[in-house]
Amino acid sequence: MTKLPLIPPPPQDIPEPGFVVLGRFQPFHNGHAAMITAAEKYRVNNCPELKLIIAVGSSNRPQTLTNPWSDKERIDMISSWLNKVNIEANIVSIPDIEDPPNWVSHAEKYHGKSGIFFSSDIHSSELYEISLWPVISTSLIERDRFEGWRVRETARMLSTINDENAIKMILGQSVPETIIDFLISNDCLKRLAFLGEGGEPVG
Repeated sequence: MTKLPLIPPPPQDIPEPGFVVLGRFQPFHNGHAAMITAAEKYRVNNCPELKLIIAVGSSNRPQTLTNPWSDKERIDMISSWLNKVNIEANIVSIPDIEDPPNWVSHAEKYHGKSGIFFSSDIHSSELYEISLWPVISTSLIERDRFEGWRVRETARMLSTINDENAIKMILGQSVPETIIDFLISNDCLKRLAFLGEGGEPVG
C-alpha cells in the first residue's frame, strides 16, 4: 500500500487544548450542523475556557467520489456556515495515516492535547477514550438520512442539472442552504459527474 503524504505537515507549535469535533465533512450536511451546534452549546455551558476546534480529516486523500472536495474547500464550506450561525471556531486539517492505534497522538499535533472530544462516531470516541481524553458522546440525528455517502450520491445525481432551484429543493433536505450556495457558486457539484466511481461504502 502506498504511504499517504503528510499534507499538511503538523504546525511547529502544538495548539492549545480545545473542544474538538472531528469529521470528514464530505460534504458538510445537516447532521454535521446539528452536531456542531450541540457541541458549541455543551462547550459554552460546561467549558467556555476551551476554544471550539473543528478538525477536518482526510486532508491528504486523492480526489475520488468518496473524497470529492479538498480540505480547503471543506474548510471554506464550514466557515460559510459558521459565519451564518454566528459560531466561532478554529478549523484545522488533519491528514490520514491509516494507523488507528496511533491516530490520536498524530491528531494531537494538529488540534492540541488534553482537550475534550465531542463525537457521534463510536470508533473515534473509543480511540480518544483509550488515549485518556474526556469524551462526550452524542447521537447523530437521523443518521440513516444524513450518512455522508447518501448525501454524496444525491449530489452526484444533481451534478448535471443546471436548475439551481431544483438543486436547492432536493439537496436542501440534507444540506444547509449556505453549503448548497457554496457548492453551486464554486462549481463544486459538476465535478461529481466525471469522477466515475460506482456505489460507495459508508463513510
